[in-house]
Amino acid sequence: MTGQTTVGTAVRVHGRSAQRRALRAMLDALPAHGGRLLLAGEPGLGRTTLLQWAARSFRAGPVLHLGPGPDANAHLTAGQLLDTLRAAAVAAPVLVCVDDAHRWDAPARTELARAARLLSTADRVGLLLSVASDRAVGPEFARLPVVHLDPLAPARAAALLDDLTDGVAAPAVREQLLAEAEGNPALLVALVRRLSPAELRGHRPLPGPLADAGVLAEAAGGVPTGPSAHARDLLLTVAAAGEASDGSDADADAGLVRDALRRLRPAPGHGPGLGPDPGLGPDPGLGPDPGAEPLPGQLVLAGDRLRFRSPLVRRTVHATAAADRRRAVHRALADALDGGGHRLTALLHRSWSLDGPAPAPASADRLAATAADGAVPASHRLRATAYARAAELTADGARRAERYTAAAEQALLAGRPERARPLLAAARDRAAPDAVRGRAELLRGMTELRDGPVGDAHQSLLLAASLLAADDPAEAAAAALAAADAAWAAGDLPACLATLAPEPPLRAEHPSPGSDGPAAARTAAVVHDHRVGMRALLEGRLDRAGAPLGQVVRRSRTGDRPETLLRSAAAALLLGDVDAARSGGARALAAARQLGSDALVPQALEYLAYAELRAGRHPQARTHAEEGLRTALRAGQRNTAAHHRAVLALAASIEEEPDAVARHVAAALDTARRHGLAQAAALAQWAAARADLGRGRPFDAADRLGLLVLPGPGRGHFAVWRLAVPCFVEAAVLAGRDEDARRVLTDFADWAAFGADPQAAAQLARCHALLAPAEHANALYRHALDRHDEAGGDFERARTALLYGKWLRRRRRPREARGRLGTALAGFERCGAGVWAAQARDELRALGAAPRSPGAGAGTPARLGRLTPQQLRIARQVAEGATNREVALTLGVSTRTVDYHLRKVFAALGVRSRLELARMVGQAERAQEAQAAQDARRAGHQEKTGAQP
Repeated sequence: MTGQTTVGTAVRVHGRSAQRRALRAMLDALPAHGGRLLLAGEPGLGRTTLLQWAARSFRAGPVLHLGPGPDANAHLTAGQLLDTLRAAAVAAPVLVCVDDAHRWDAPARTELARAARLLSTADRVGLLLSVASDRAVGPEFARLPVVHLDPLAPARAAALLDDLTDGVAAPAVREQLLAEAEGNPALLVALVRRLSPAELRGHRPLPGPLADAGVLAEAAGGVPTGPSAHARDLLLTVAAAGEASDGSDADADAGLVRDALRRLRPAPGHGPGLGPDPGLGPDPGLGPDPGAEPLPGQLVLAGDRLRFRSPLVRRTVHATAAADRRRAVHRALADALDGGGHRLTALLHRSWSLDGPAPAPASADRLAATAADGAVPASHRLRATAYARAAELTADGARRAERYTAAAEQALLAGRPERARPLLAAARDRAAPDAVRGRAELLRGMTELRDGPVGDAHQSLLLAASLLAADDPAEAAAAALAAADAAWAAGDLPACLATLAPEPPLRAEHPSPGSDGPAAARTAAVVHDHRVGMRALLEGRLDRAGAPLGQVVRRSRTGDRPETLLRSAAAALLLGDVDAARSGGARALAAARQLGSDALVPQALEYLAYAELRAGRHPQARTHAEEGLRTALRAGQRNTAAHHRAVLALAASIEEEPDAVARHVAAALDTARRHGLAQAAALAQWAAARADLGRGRPFDAADRLGLLVLPGPGRGHFAVWRLAVPCFVEAAVLAGRDEDARRVLTDFADWAAFGADPQAAAQLARCHALLAPAEHANALYRHALDRHDEAGGDFERARTALLYGKWLRRRRRPREARGRLGTALAGFERCGAGVWAAQARDELRALGAAPRSPGAGAGTPARLGRLTPQQLRIARQVAEGATNREVALTLGVSTRTVDYHLRKVFAALGVRSRLELARMVGQAERAQEAQAAQDARRAGHQEKTGAQP
């Protein structure tokens, strides 16, 4: 030990919102009836903390803390315990907390569980138990409702660390602490307590290993053990095998474990065999041998795989074992793996069997060479482990930095940025060559681009480009293009242009050693063309952008590398070729999955979702974005997750899901503001405004979109604001802001002329129709619909048909209006745009030709049915808070007409204020939603059972 940091008490419970909701529900119900809950989680996850939180939160009566008692032979029966608890609850409800119930002896546990089962709801007793899940939960507790605790999410663990240290931990130290803790709060506390203040602030090197035997045993509540020497060897062998596991569960092949145990402990008279295996049959997956010891409670045998129930216990078993015994187990595993097609895993175990911490150059070289061999079957996770171990065994500083960098790259490809960051910190070596330092800086920048402030990513990538320029020009160009991606994400147009400054013409160069020559040359050409085309596009030289970006798309049609295919999808999006973008994104997704590149899957899904949005396929965009969000969160890519949330908000903005829009917008903006993601922020703001526009709130929509699209220093992201112009023009015209609408049309006309957006030409004609005098508007609407027929896309065409139908109805051309509005309604229903379909139905209702909408009319108060279609529309607008002038502008009538109809509405409904009107309309909408939900459930039941309606 080098000293200790005094750890403060955390001021709040971090995370655990779902678990606290379950506890709160039980506590709130106790004054009326009793309840019981079982909290289960591995050691260190905070079961005791949650019990304490529940005890502090309970105000309705006394809190009792129940323990096993000092006399192990004196047990209350279940009946006696029930009588005691019921007597305590006579005057007020009682909360009974039992922490670590698994530590009670078997008879006491049985009586406790029986009492819990016999509690009735009339008893007003709340029984809250906690058990550790590093072993199987006892059968006596199996019938109790269970609340499970999982490791803390990265953001919650980071918040806890900041609470513990008052935020003084150096960034590199902070990253390593979070990576070692793996979301376990108790382990995080123990790690911080181990460090001296100087180590915590980064002024002194960290001790190694950081999570040593003492720290792990403290977090796990002691050293796990088995009932016999056989069982202890089995635990250690499974723990050691998990150190080189390919999967996230750190499990082990049962046959490998059996073979290693036989080599580890040869039995007299049985040759090299072990005799009866503790808990294992003669073949993987079979039951135990007669007379064999049962499987230790810390382990689970699933098929032919063995794993620990608790990752923390597995690490503790491995770390606390005697060093010579641990090395012997790794040697036995290596011997068992030799010649079995697991070359890299065998080498790893062989390296862990070496004596002492001294460098071992020969072993390090073999490990690194095997990890670099693409012909050796191994996951990115396993290669990262091998490179890191090779670095530990390397004496030369430059080579050690190179191997730590390679380990970080593999960790990133495995979707584990939390592991990559400490490896990159370990790779820092001023004596390393520029090429090694540049590679490390490139990886650091890519990590921040996906999960950190993009301004920091931009600077790291620029530094990488300069460090790599002399030794690896192709990699330097890739780093510069990635820096431009970071500036693009930040919405920093000057920085983006500066990063894309003209470079020397592409030269055919000798491929670097170990690279695939033709593939490397193709990748370099793609990077060069993408850079040239992207700069031309941003400079407004649209005529010069098409050729190089088109080359990127064409070159990637025969490629199979996900990075190149992602560039193809991005170039196709810049060109507005949504079909090519969808194809490139789908191929990139398939390639990333085939290679196991978990880090690239979320980005491929992002491009796919954007392409579907641009094509007007909102349901498909939503499907890809939902999967992308899940994979981004699993891979620790908060920035990518923010982009997926923005897509989900845009998809939900055309549906009848305002809560979903608000939820995704808030989540996207939360990350976007902290990490400087201007593009994601602009998309989220556009989604919120489009939801306002769809729900008949043009004033709110115009206010939001004005900040996004109007010229000035506050204009939104340069790649997004043009896409939002048609929405702004529509909202501005409805809000009476015609001049603001005209201000943005010149730039939008240039954008439409470039052809990068297939819908832009039709949208431009629609915008001109909205602003045109009556004698020109009709022809412009027809022209817009013709252009929509060329571009395709149900949603945008339906929007134009809706606006045209509204225009025709207000000019008393009902027959034509009915046709256009019917077409709009069909288009909206076809693409799932429920909120816009409601607008079309309202317009048709005003013509007396409205079709019945799903669930409409059912449950609506009878008096609301007395209103005419126009009066109903005005009532809904007023109920949402619109003024008479705003209603008049939205419906295209005079304020006097609105006043007249509103008086009729008040008289027909018998209300005296706008508040009463809002209440009545709200009741009607809730009844309609409830009926629609009931109809949907009935339809689902009929589909499931085959019943006919």
